[in-house]
Amino acid sequence: MNTINTRLDTRTVAYILDHSDCKVFIVDRQFHNVVVDAIAQVDREITVIDIDDKQAGLGDIPAIGKLEYESFLETGDEGFEWIRPDDEWQAISLSYTSGTTGNPKGVVYHHRGSYLMSMGSISAWNMPNRLTYLYTVPMFHCNGWGYPWTLAMLHARVIFIRNIVVKEIFELIDEYDVTHFGGAPIVLNMIANAPAEDQKALKNKVYVMTAGAPPPSSILQKMESLGFEVMHVYGLTETYGHVVHCAWNKEWNSLAEDKRSELKAYQGVRYPHTEMVSVMNPDTLEPVPSDGETMGEIMIRGNTVMMGYYKNEEASKESMKSGWFHSGDLAVMHPSGYIQVKDRSKDIIISGGENISSVEIENIITRHPAVSLAAVVARPDEKWGGDTLCLYRIGRRSNS
Repeated sequence: MNTINTRLDTRTVAYILDHSDCKVFIVDRQFHNVVVDAIAQVDREITVIDIDDKQAGLGDIPAIGKLEYESFLETGDEGFEWIRPDDEWQAISLSYTSGTTGNPKGVVYHHRGSYLMSMGSISAWNMPNRLTYLYTVPMFHCNGWGYPWTLAMLHARVIFIRNIVVKEIFELIDEYDVTHFGGAPIVLNMIANAPAEDQKALKNKVYVMTAGAPPPSSILQKMESLGFEVMHVYGLTETYGHVVHCAWNKEWNSLAEDKRSELKAYQGVRYPHTEMVSVMNPDTLEPVPSDGETMGEIMIRGNTVMMGYYKNEEASKESMKSGWFHSGDLAVMHPSGYIQVKDRSKDIIISGGENISSVEIENIITRHPAVSLAAVVARPDEKWGGDTLCLYRIGRRSNS
């Protein structure tokens, strides 16, 4: 099973179909043009099954293949005996992760890792049986952060949203008594800054998980004021998604609001299923001091690390040097043992020989009430001898 990023261009989709040895392609008709062009670039036969979503309003978009999903399911044998894996290390799914250069790499997951990810998520997020989960996380993100398996284990009710529309998110939460959902920081930003006419008052606390770049503290404050409780996690495609989370301490409740929001961006401690996560000097593989200042690379090992990159032995060896998965993310370790992500190693700004975290600068800028989003990038600077100087791109609030 390989979920493909719906935002990829035709050439990249064609590459994934070919490289993954795809045999059957289940696809929504909405992506007709991209898929038809991509399949034309693959030199072998692929069975295409169309998803004809009646609620999508696709109009006269023609079918791509000769089979339709619901009709195809009707041809199944109800008495078929499941074929179970021979062992738990067999591959269960494939997720392609896009880099900044070259073709994407296929991350191979195994059954054991998926099972442990599900169990760890339930424990770390205190997820009860029969919860109601709103799915805003795309399935191509680490198989939806591994939650299809987690939710099946919990016998949960799952609510899907086709497009990220804030008004619909509030309406679905209200209509179906949603208790949990996950979303990238940009989704939280959209919710926190939604116009009043698009919001609905929450009938109960809604638990939210967010991953990726640390959300600005201003966004976390707004989410809390609306009745959402946000937990920030950290992980990568190569680790099935989140491997550490911000385990909240009760004594933090008495702190000022801005300090509480800052602490929520400390990804914190290992998930129960994660064997080891450390912040290390990438050259010596020695742990950095727990001083909250010395930066190192986040490294991970355990049963929820990928088997490797599909048909790419060189990249697999490079990413798993010395038995650790090298994340490429820079972080500090606080005296409390909590990890705080600072930047991607390729994004760190070096000015006059000093390391500057673009994430920290973005967080400071977004504290200004007139700023909705900020992205900090780098450019060469003559004064600092080829080092870099930061630039700001700022998105202002519409009512500012």
